[in-house]
Amino acid sequence: MEHIPSFNALIQQSIIDHWDADALTDYKGATLQYHDVARKIEKLHILFENSGVQKGDKIALCGRNSSQWAVAFLATLTYGAIAVPILHEFNGEQIHNIVNHSEAKLLFVGDHVVTVIDPDAMPSLEGIINNPDYSLFVSRSERLTYAREHLNELYGKKYPKYFRKEHVKYYIEQSPDELALINYTSGTTGFSKGVMIPYRALWSNYDFAVCVLGKKIKAGDRVISILPMAHMYGMSFEFIFEFIYGCHVYYLSRIPSPAIIAEAFANIKPVIIIAVPLVIEKIIRKKVFPQIQNNRMRLLMQMPVINLKVYEKICEQVSKAFGGEFYEIIVGGAAFNQEVEQFLKRINFPYTVGYGATECAPIICYSDWHTFAQGSCGRAVKHMEVRIDSPNPRLIPGEILARGLNVMLGYYKNEEITAQTIDKDGWYHTGDLGTMDEYGNVFIKGRSKNMLLGSNGQNIYPEEIEDKVNSMALVVESVVVQRAEKLVAIVYPDYDEARKMGFTQEDIRGVMEQNRTQLNQILPAYAKLTDIEIRESEFEKTPKKSIKRYLYK
Repeated sequence: MEHIPSFNALIQQSIIDHWDADALTDYKGATLQYHDVARKIEKLHILFENSGVQKGDKIALCGRNSSQWAVAFLATLTYGAIAVPILHEFNGEQIHNIVNHSEAKLLFVGDHVVTVIDPDAMPSLEGIINNPDYSLFVSRSERLTYAREHLNELYGKKYPKYFRKEHVKYYIEQSPDELALINYTSGTTGFSKGVMIPYRALWSNYDFAVCVLGKKIKAGDRVISILPMAHMYGMSFEFIFEFIYGCHVYYLSRIPSPAIIAEAFANIKPVIIIAVPLVIEKIIRKKVFPQIQNNRMRLLMQMPVINLKVYEKICEQVSKAFGGEFYEIIVGGAAFNQEVEQFLKRINFPYTVGYGATECAPIICYSDWHTFAQGSCGRAVKHMEVRIDSPNPRLIPGEILARGLNVMLGYYKNEEITAQTIDKDGWYHTGDLGTMDEYGNVFIKGRSKNMLLGSNGQNIYPEEIEDKVNSMALVVESVVVQRAEKLVAIVYPDYDEARKMGFTQEDIRGVMEQNRTQLNQILPAYAKLTDIEIRESEFEKTPKKSIKRYLYK
């Protein structure tokens, strides 16, 4: 195995090298320079040490993207604790499940999260700490209470003059395989899988980014963090790479609506854009298509002599909508709309599509936009191998398998599922189906797993929603499917019970709509149902009596 440098040493060196440069900004809010980040990390280290946090303890973080979230994450790793990032869109029960399953000792929470959690449902926590000021929301430890109340005093005693570069000395991981963080693919009991990400995977993803983007980006360049940092895609490529590289990261700390994102692009002018298809598609449909879908533009685009110039002009306009100063847009996390992708390819727009999984922290495939094959998701990245489990990978889709430094250690407390997912030769079985051309480009053809991908890149597990639907009034069984960007539950009702109650078909529809409204109140925003369709007959089953899901997609 090649030499793998210390990941925490890279964080340490970046802070020292870029001491007086801007590091993290909450959009339209405060900016932290690298030395400010260092001081805040040091204060959190003092808080951890004086409250009894040990190396290897778990510290959970749940809140919207912000500079304070980033600092708490960096402080956790550089102390030697294990970070447990939690999507802030999870509901209270899901957050409780992850905190309890991970055995987290502390939990950092954002303003929104405070309103949905119940501290009593997380009995093993010693404390809940508020972002952004790191005040205590809950303390069950006298040591933690004392440490927080006397934090400035403890900091002053440790650094009586002032805190300098030479004081930045962080925990250095003992092995590349040491556990750095646990990232949960879901929050529901029975479905949660805590992906154990080692330091080598964080370093390997960073090293890949340096190799493909290092000559296009320099210290001080600006990037926008749009994707949730609790998701590996956003964490690795909108935060970790840029922070270690000395860039300036802007956080859209409010809910990043397309209007806010478009405004931020125009003001910040990022040098690289990492996005899910929904963001790109909405901006193009709202800002670009209306300008080119008039009769005059259609005519010009059909004239061979003129259309190249027209395409160049359109490409300039599209680039302007994203700030106009970026090298490329990297799209991932969900399927790209074919109409939009064809349009971008036609105008020679600098976009590319990558492929990854939480289990690979996350990158598996990528190509620079100059060499990207339309419809593909790129080729195997540095430090990774990819193969298709098929007798003819070019023509017959097979499962996409990946192996290399990015692959997780396994699922936390779940050796059985780990053994089913990573085989004896080290291949990670993605559950996705694909083909591969003679150049190594991978083309995703479908998902053999049941997992659905929301258009904003969130993982949606239909069994979790079905489990709730099936327990509602007049429901015998259900299948949740995805139609375009919408989730629909197909339901077979309890007709016997309905007849006993004298219900008409219209009454049943009314009950189902009531079920949908009630269910949506407890589901996260990206998993809400837009409709419930009613079946008149039972679902077709396998001999094992499980529903043949593929018939209803």
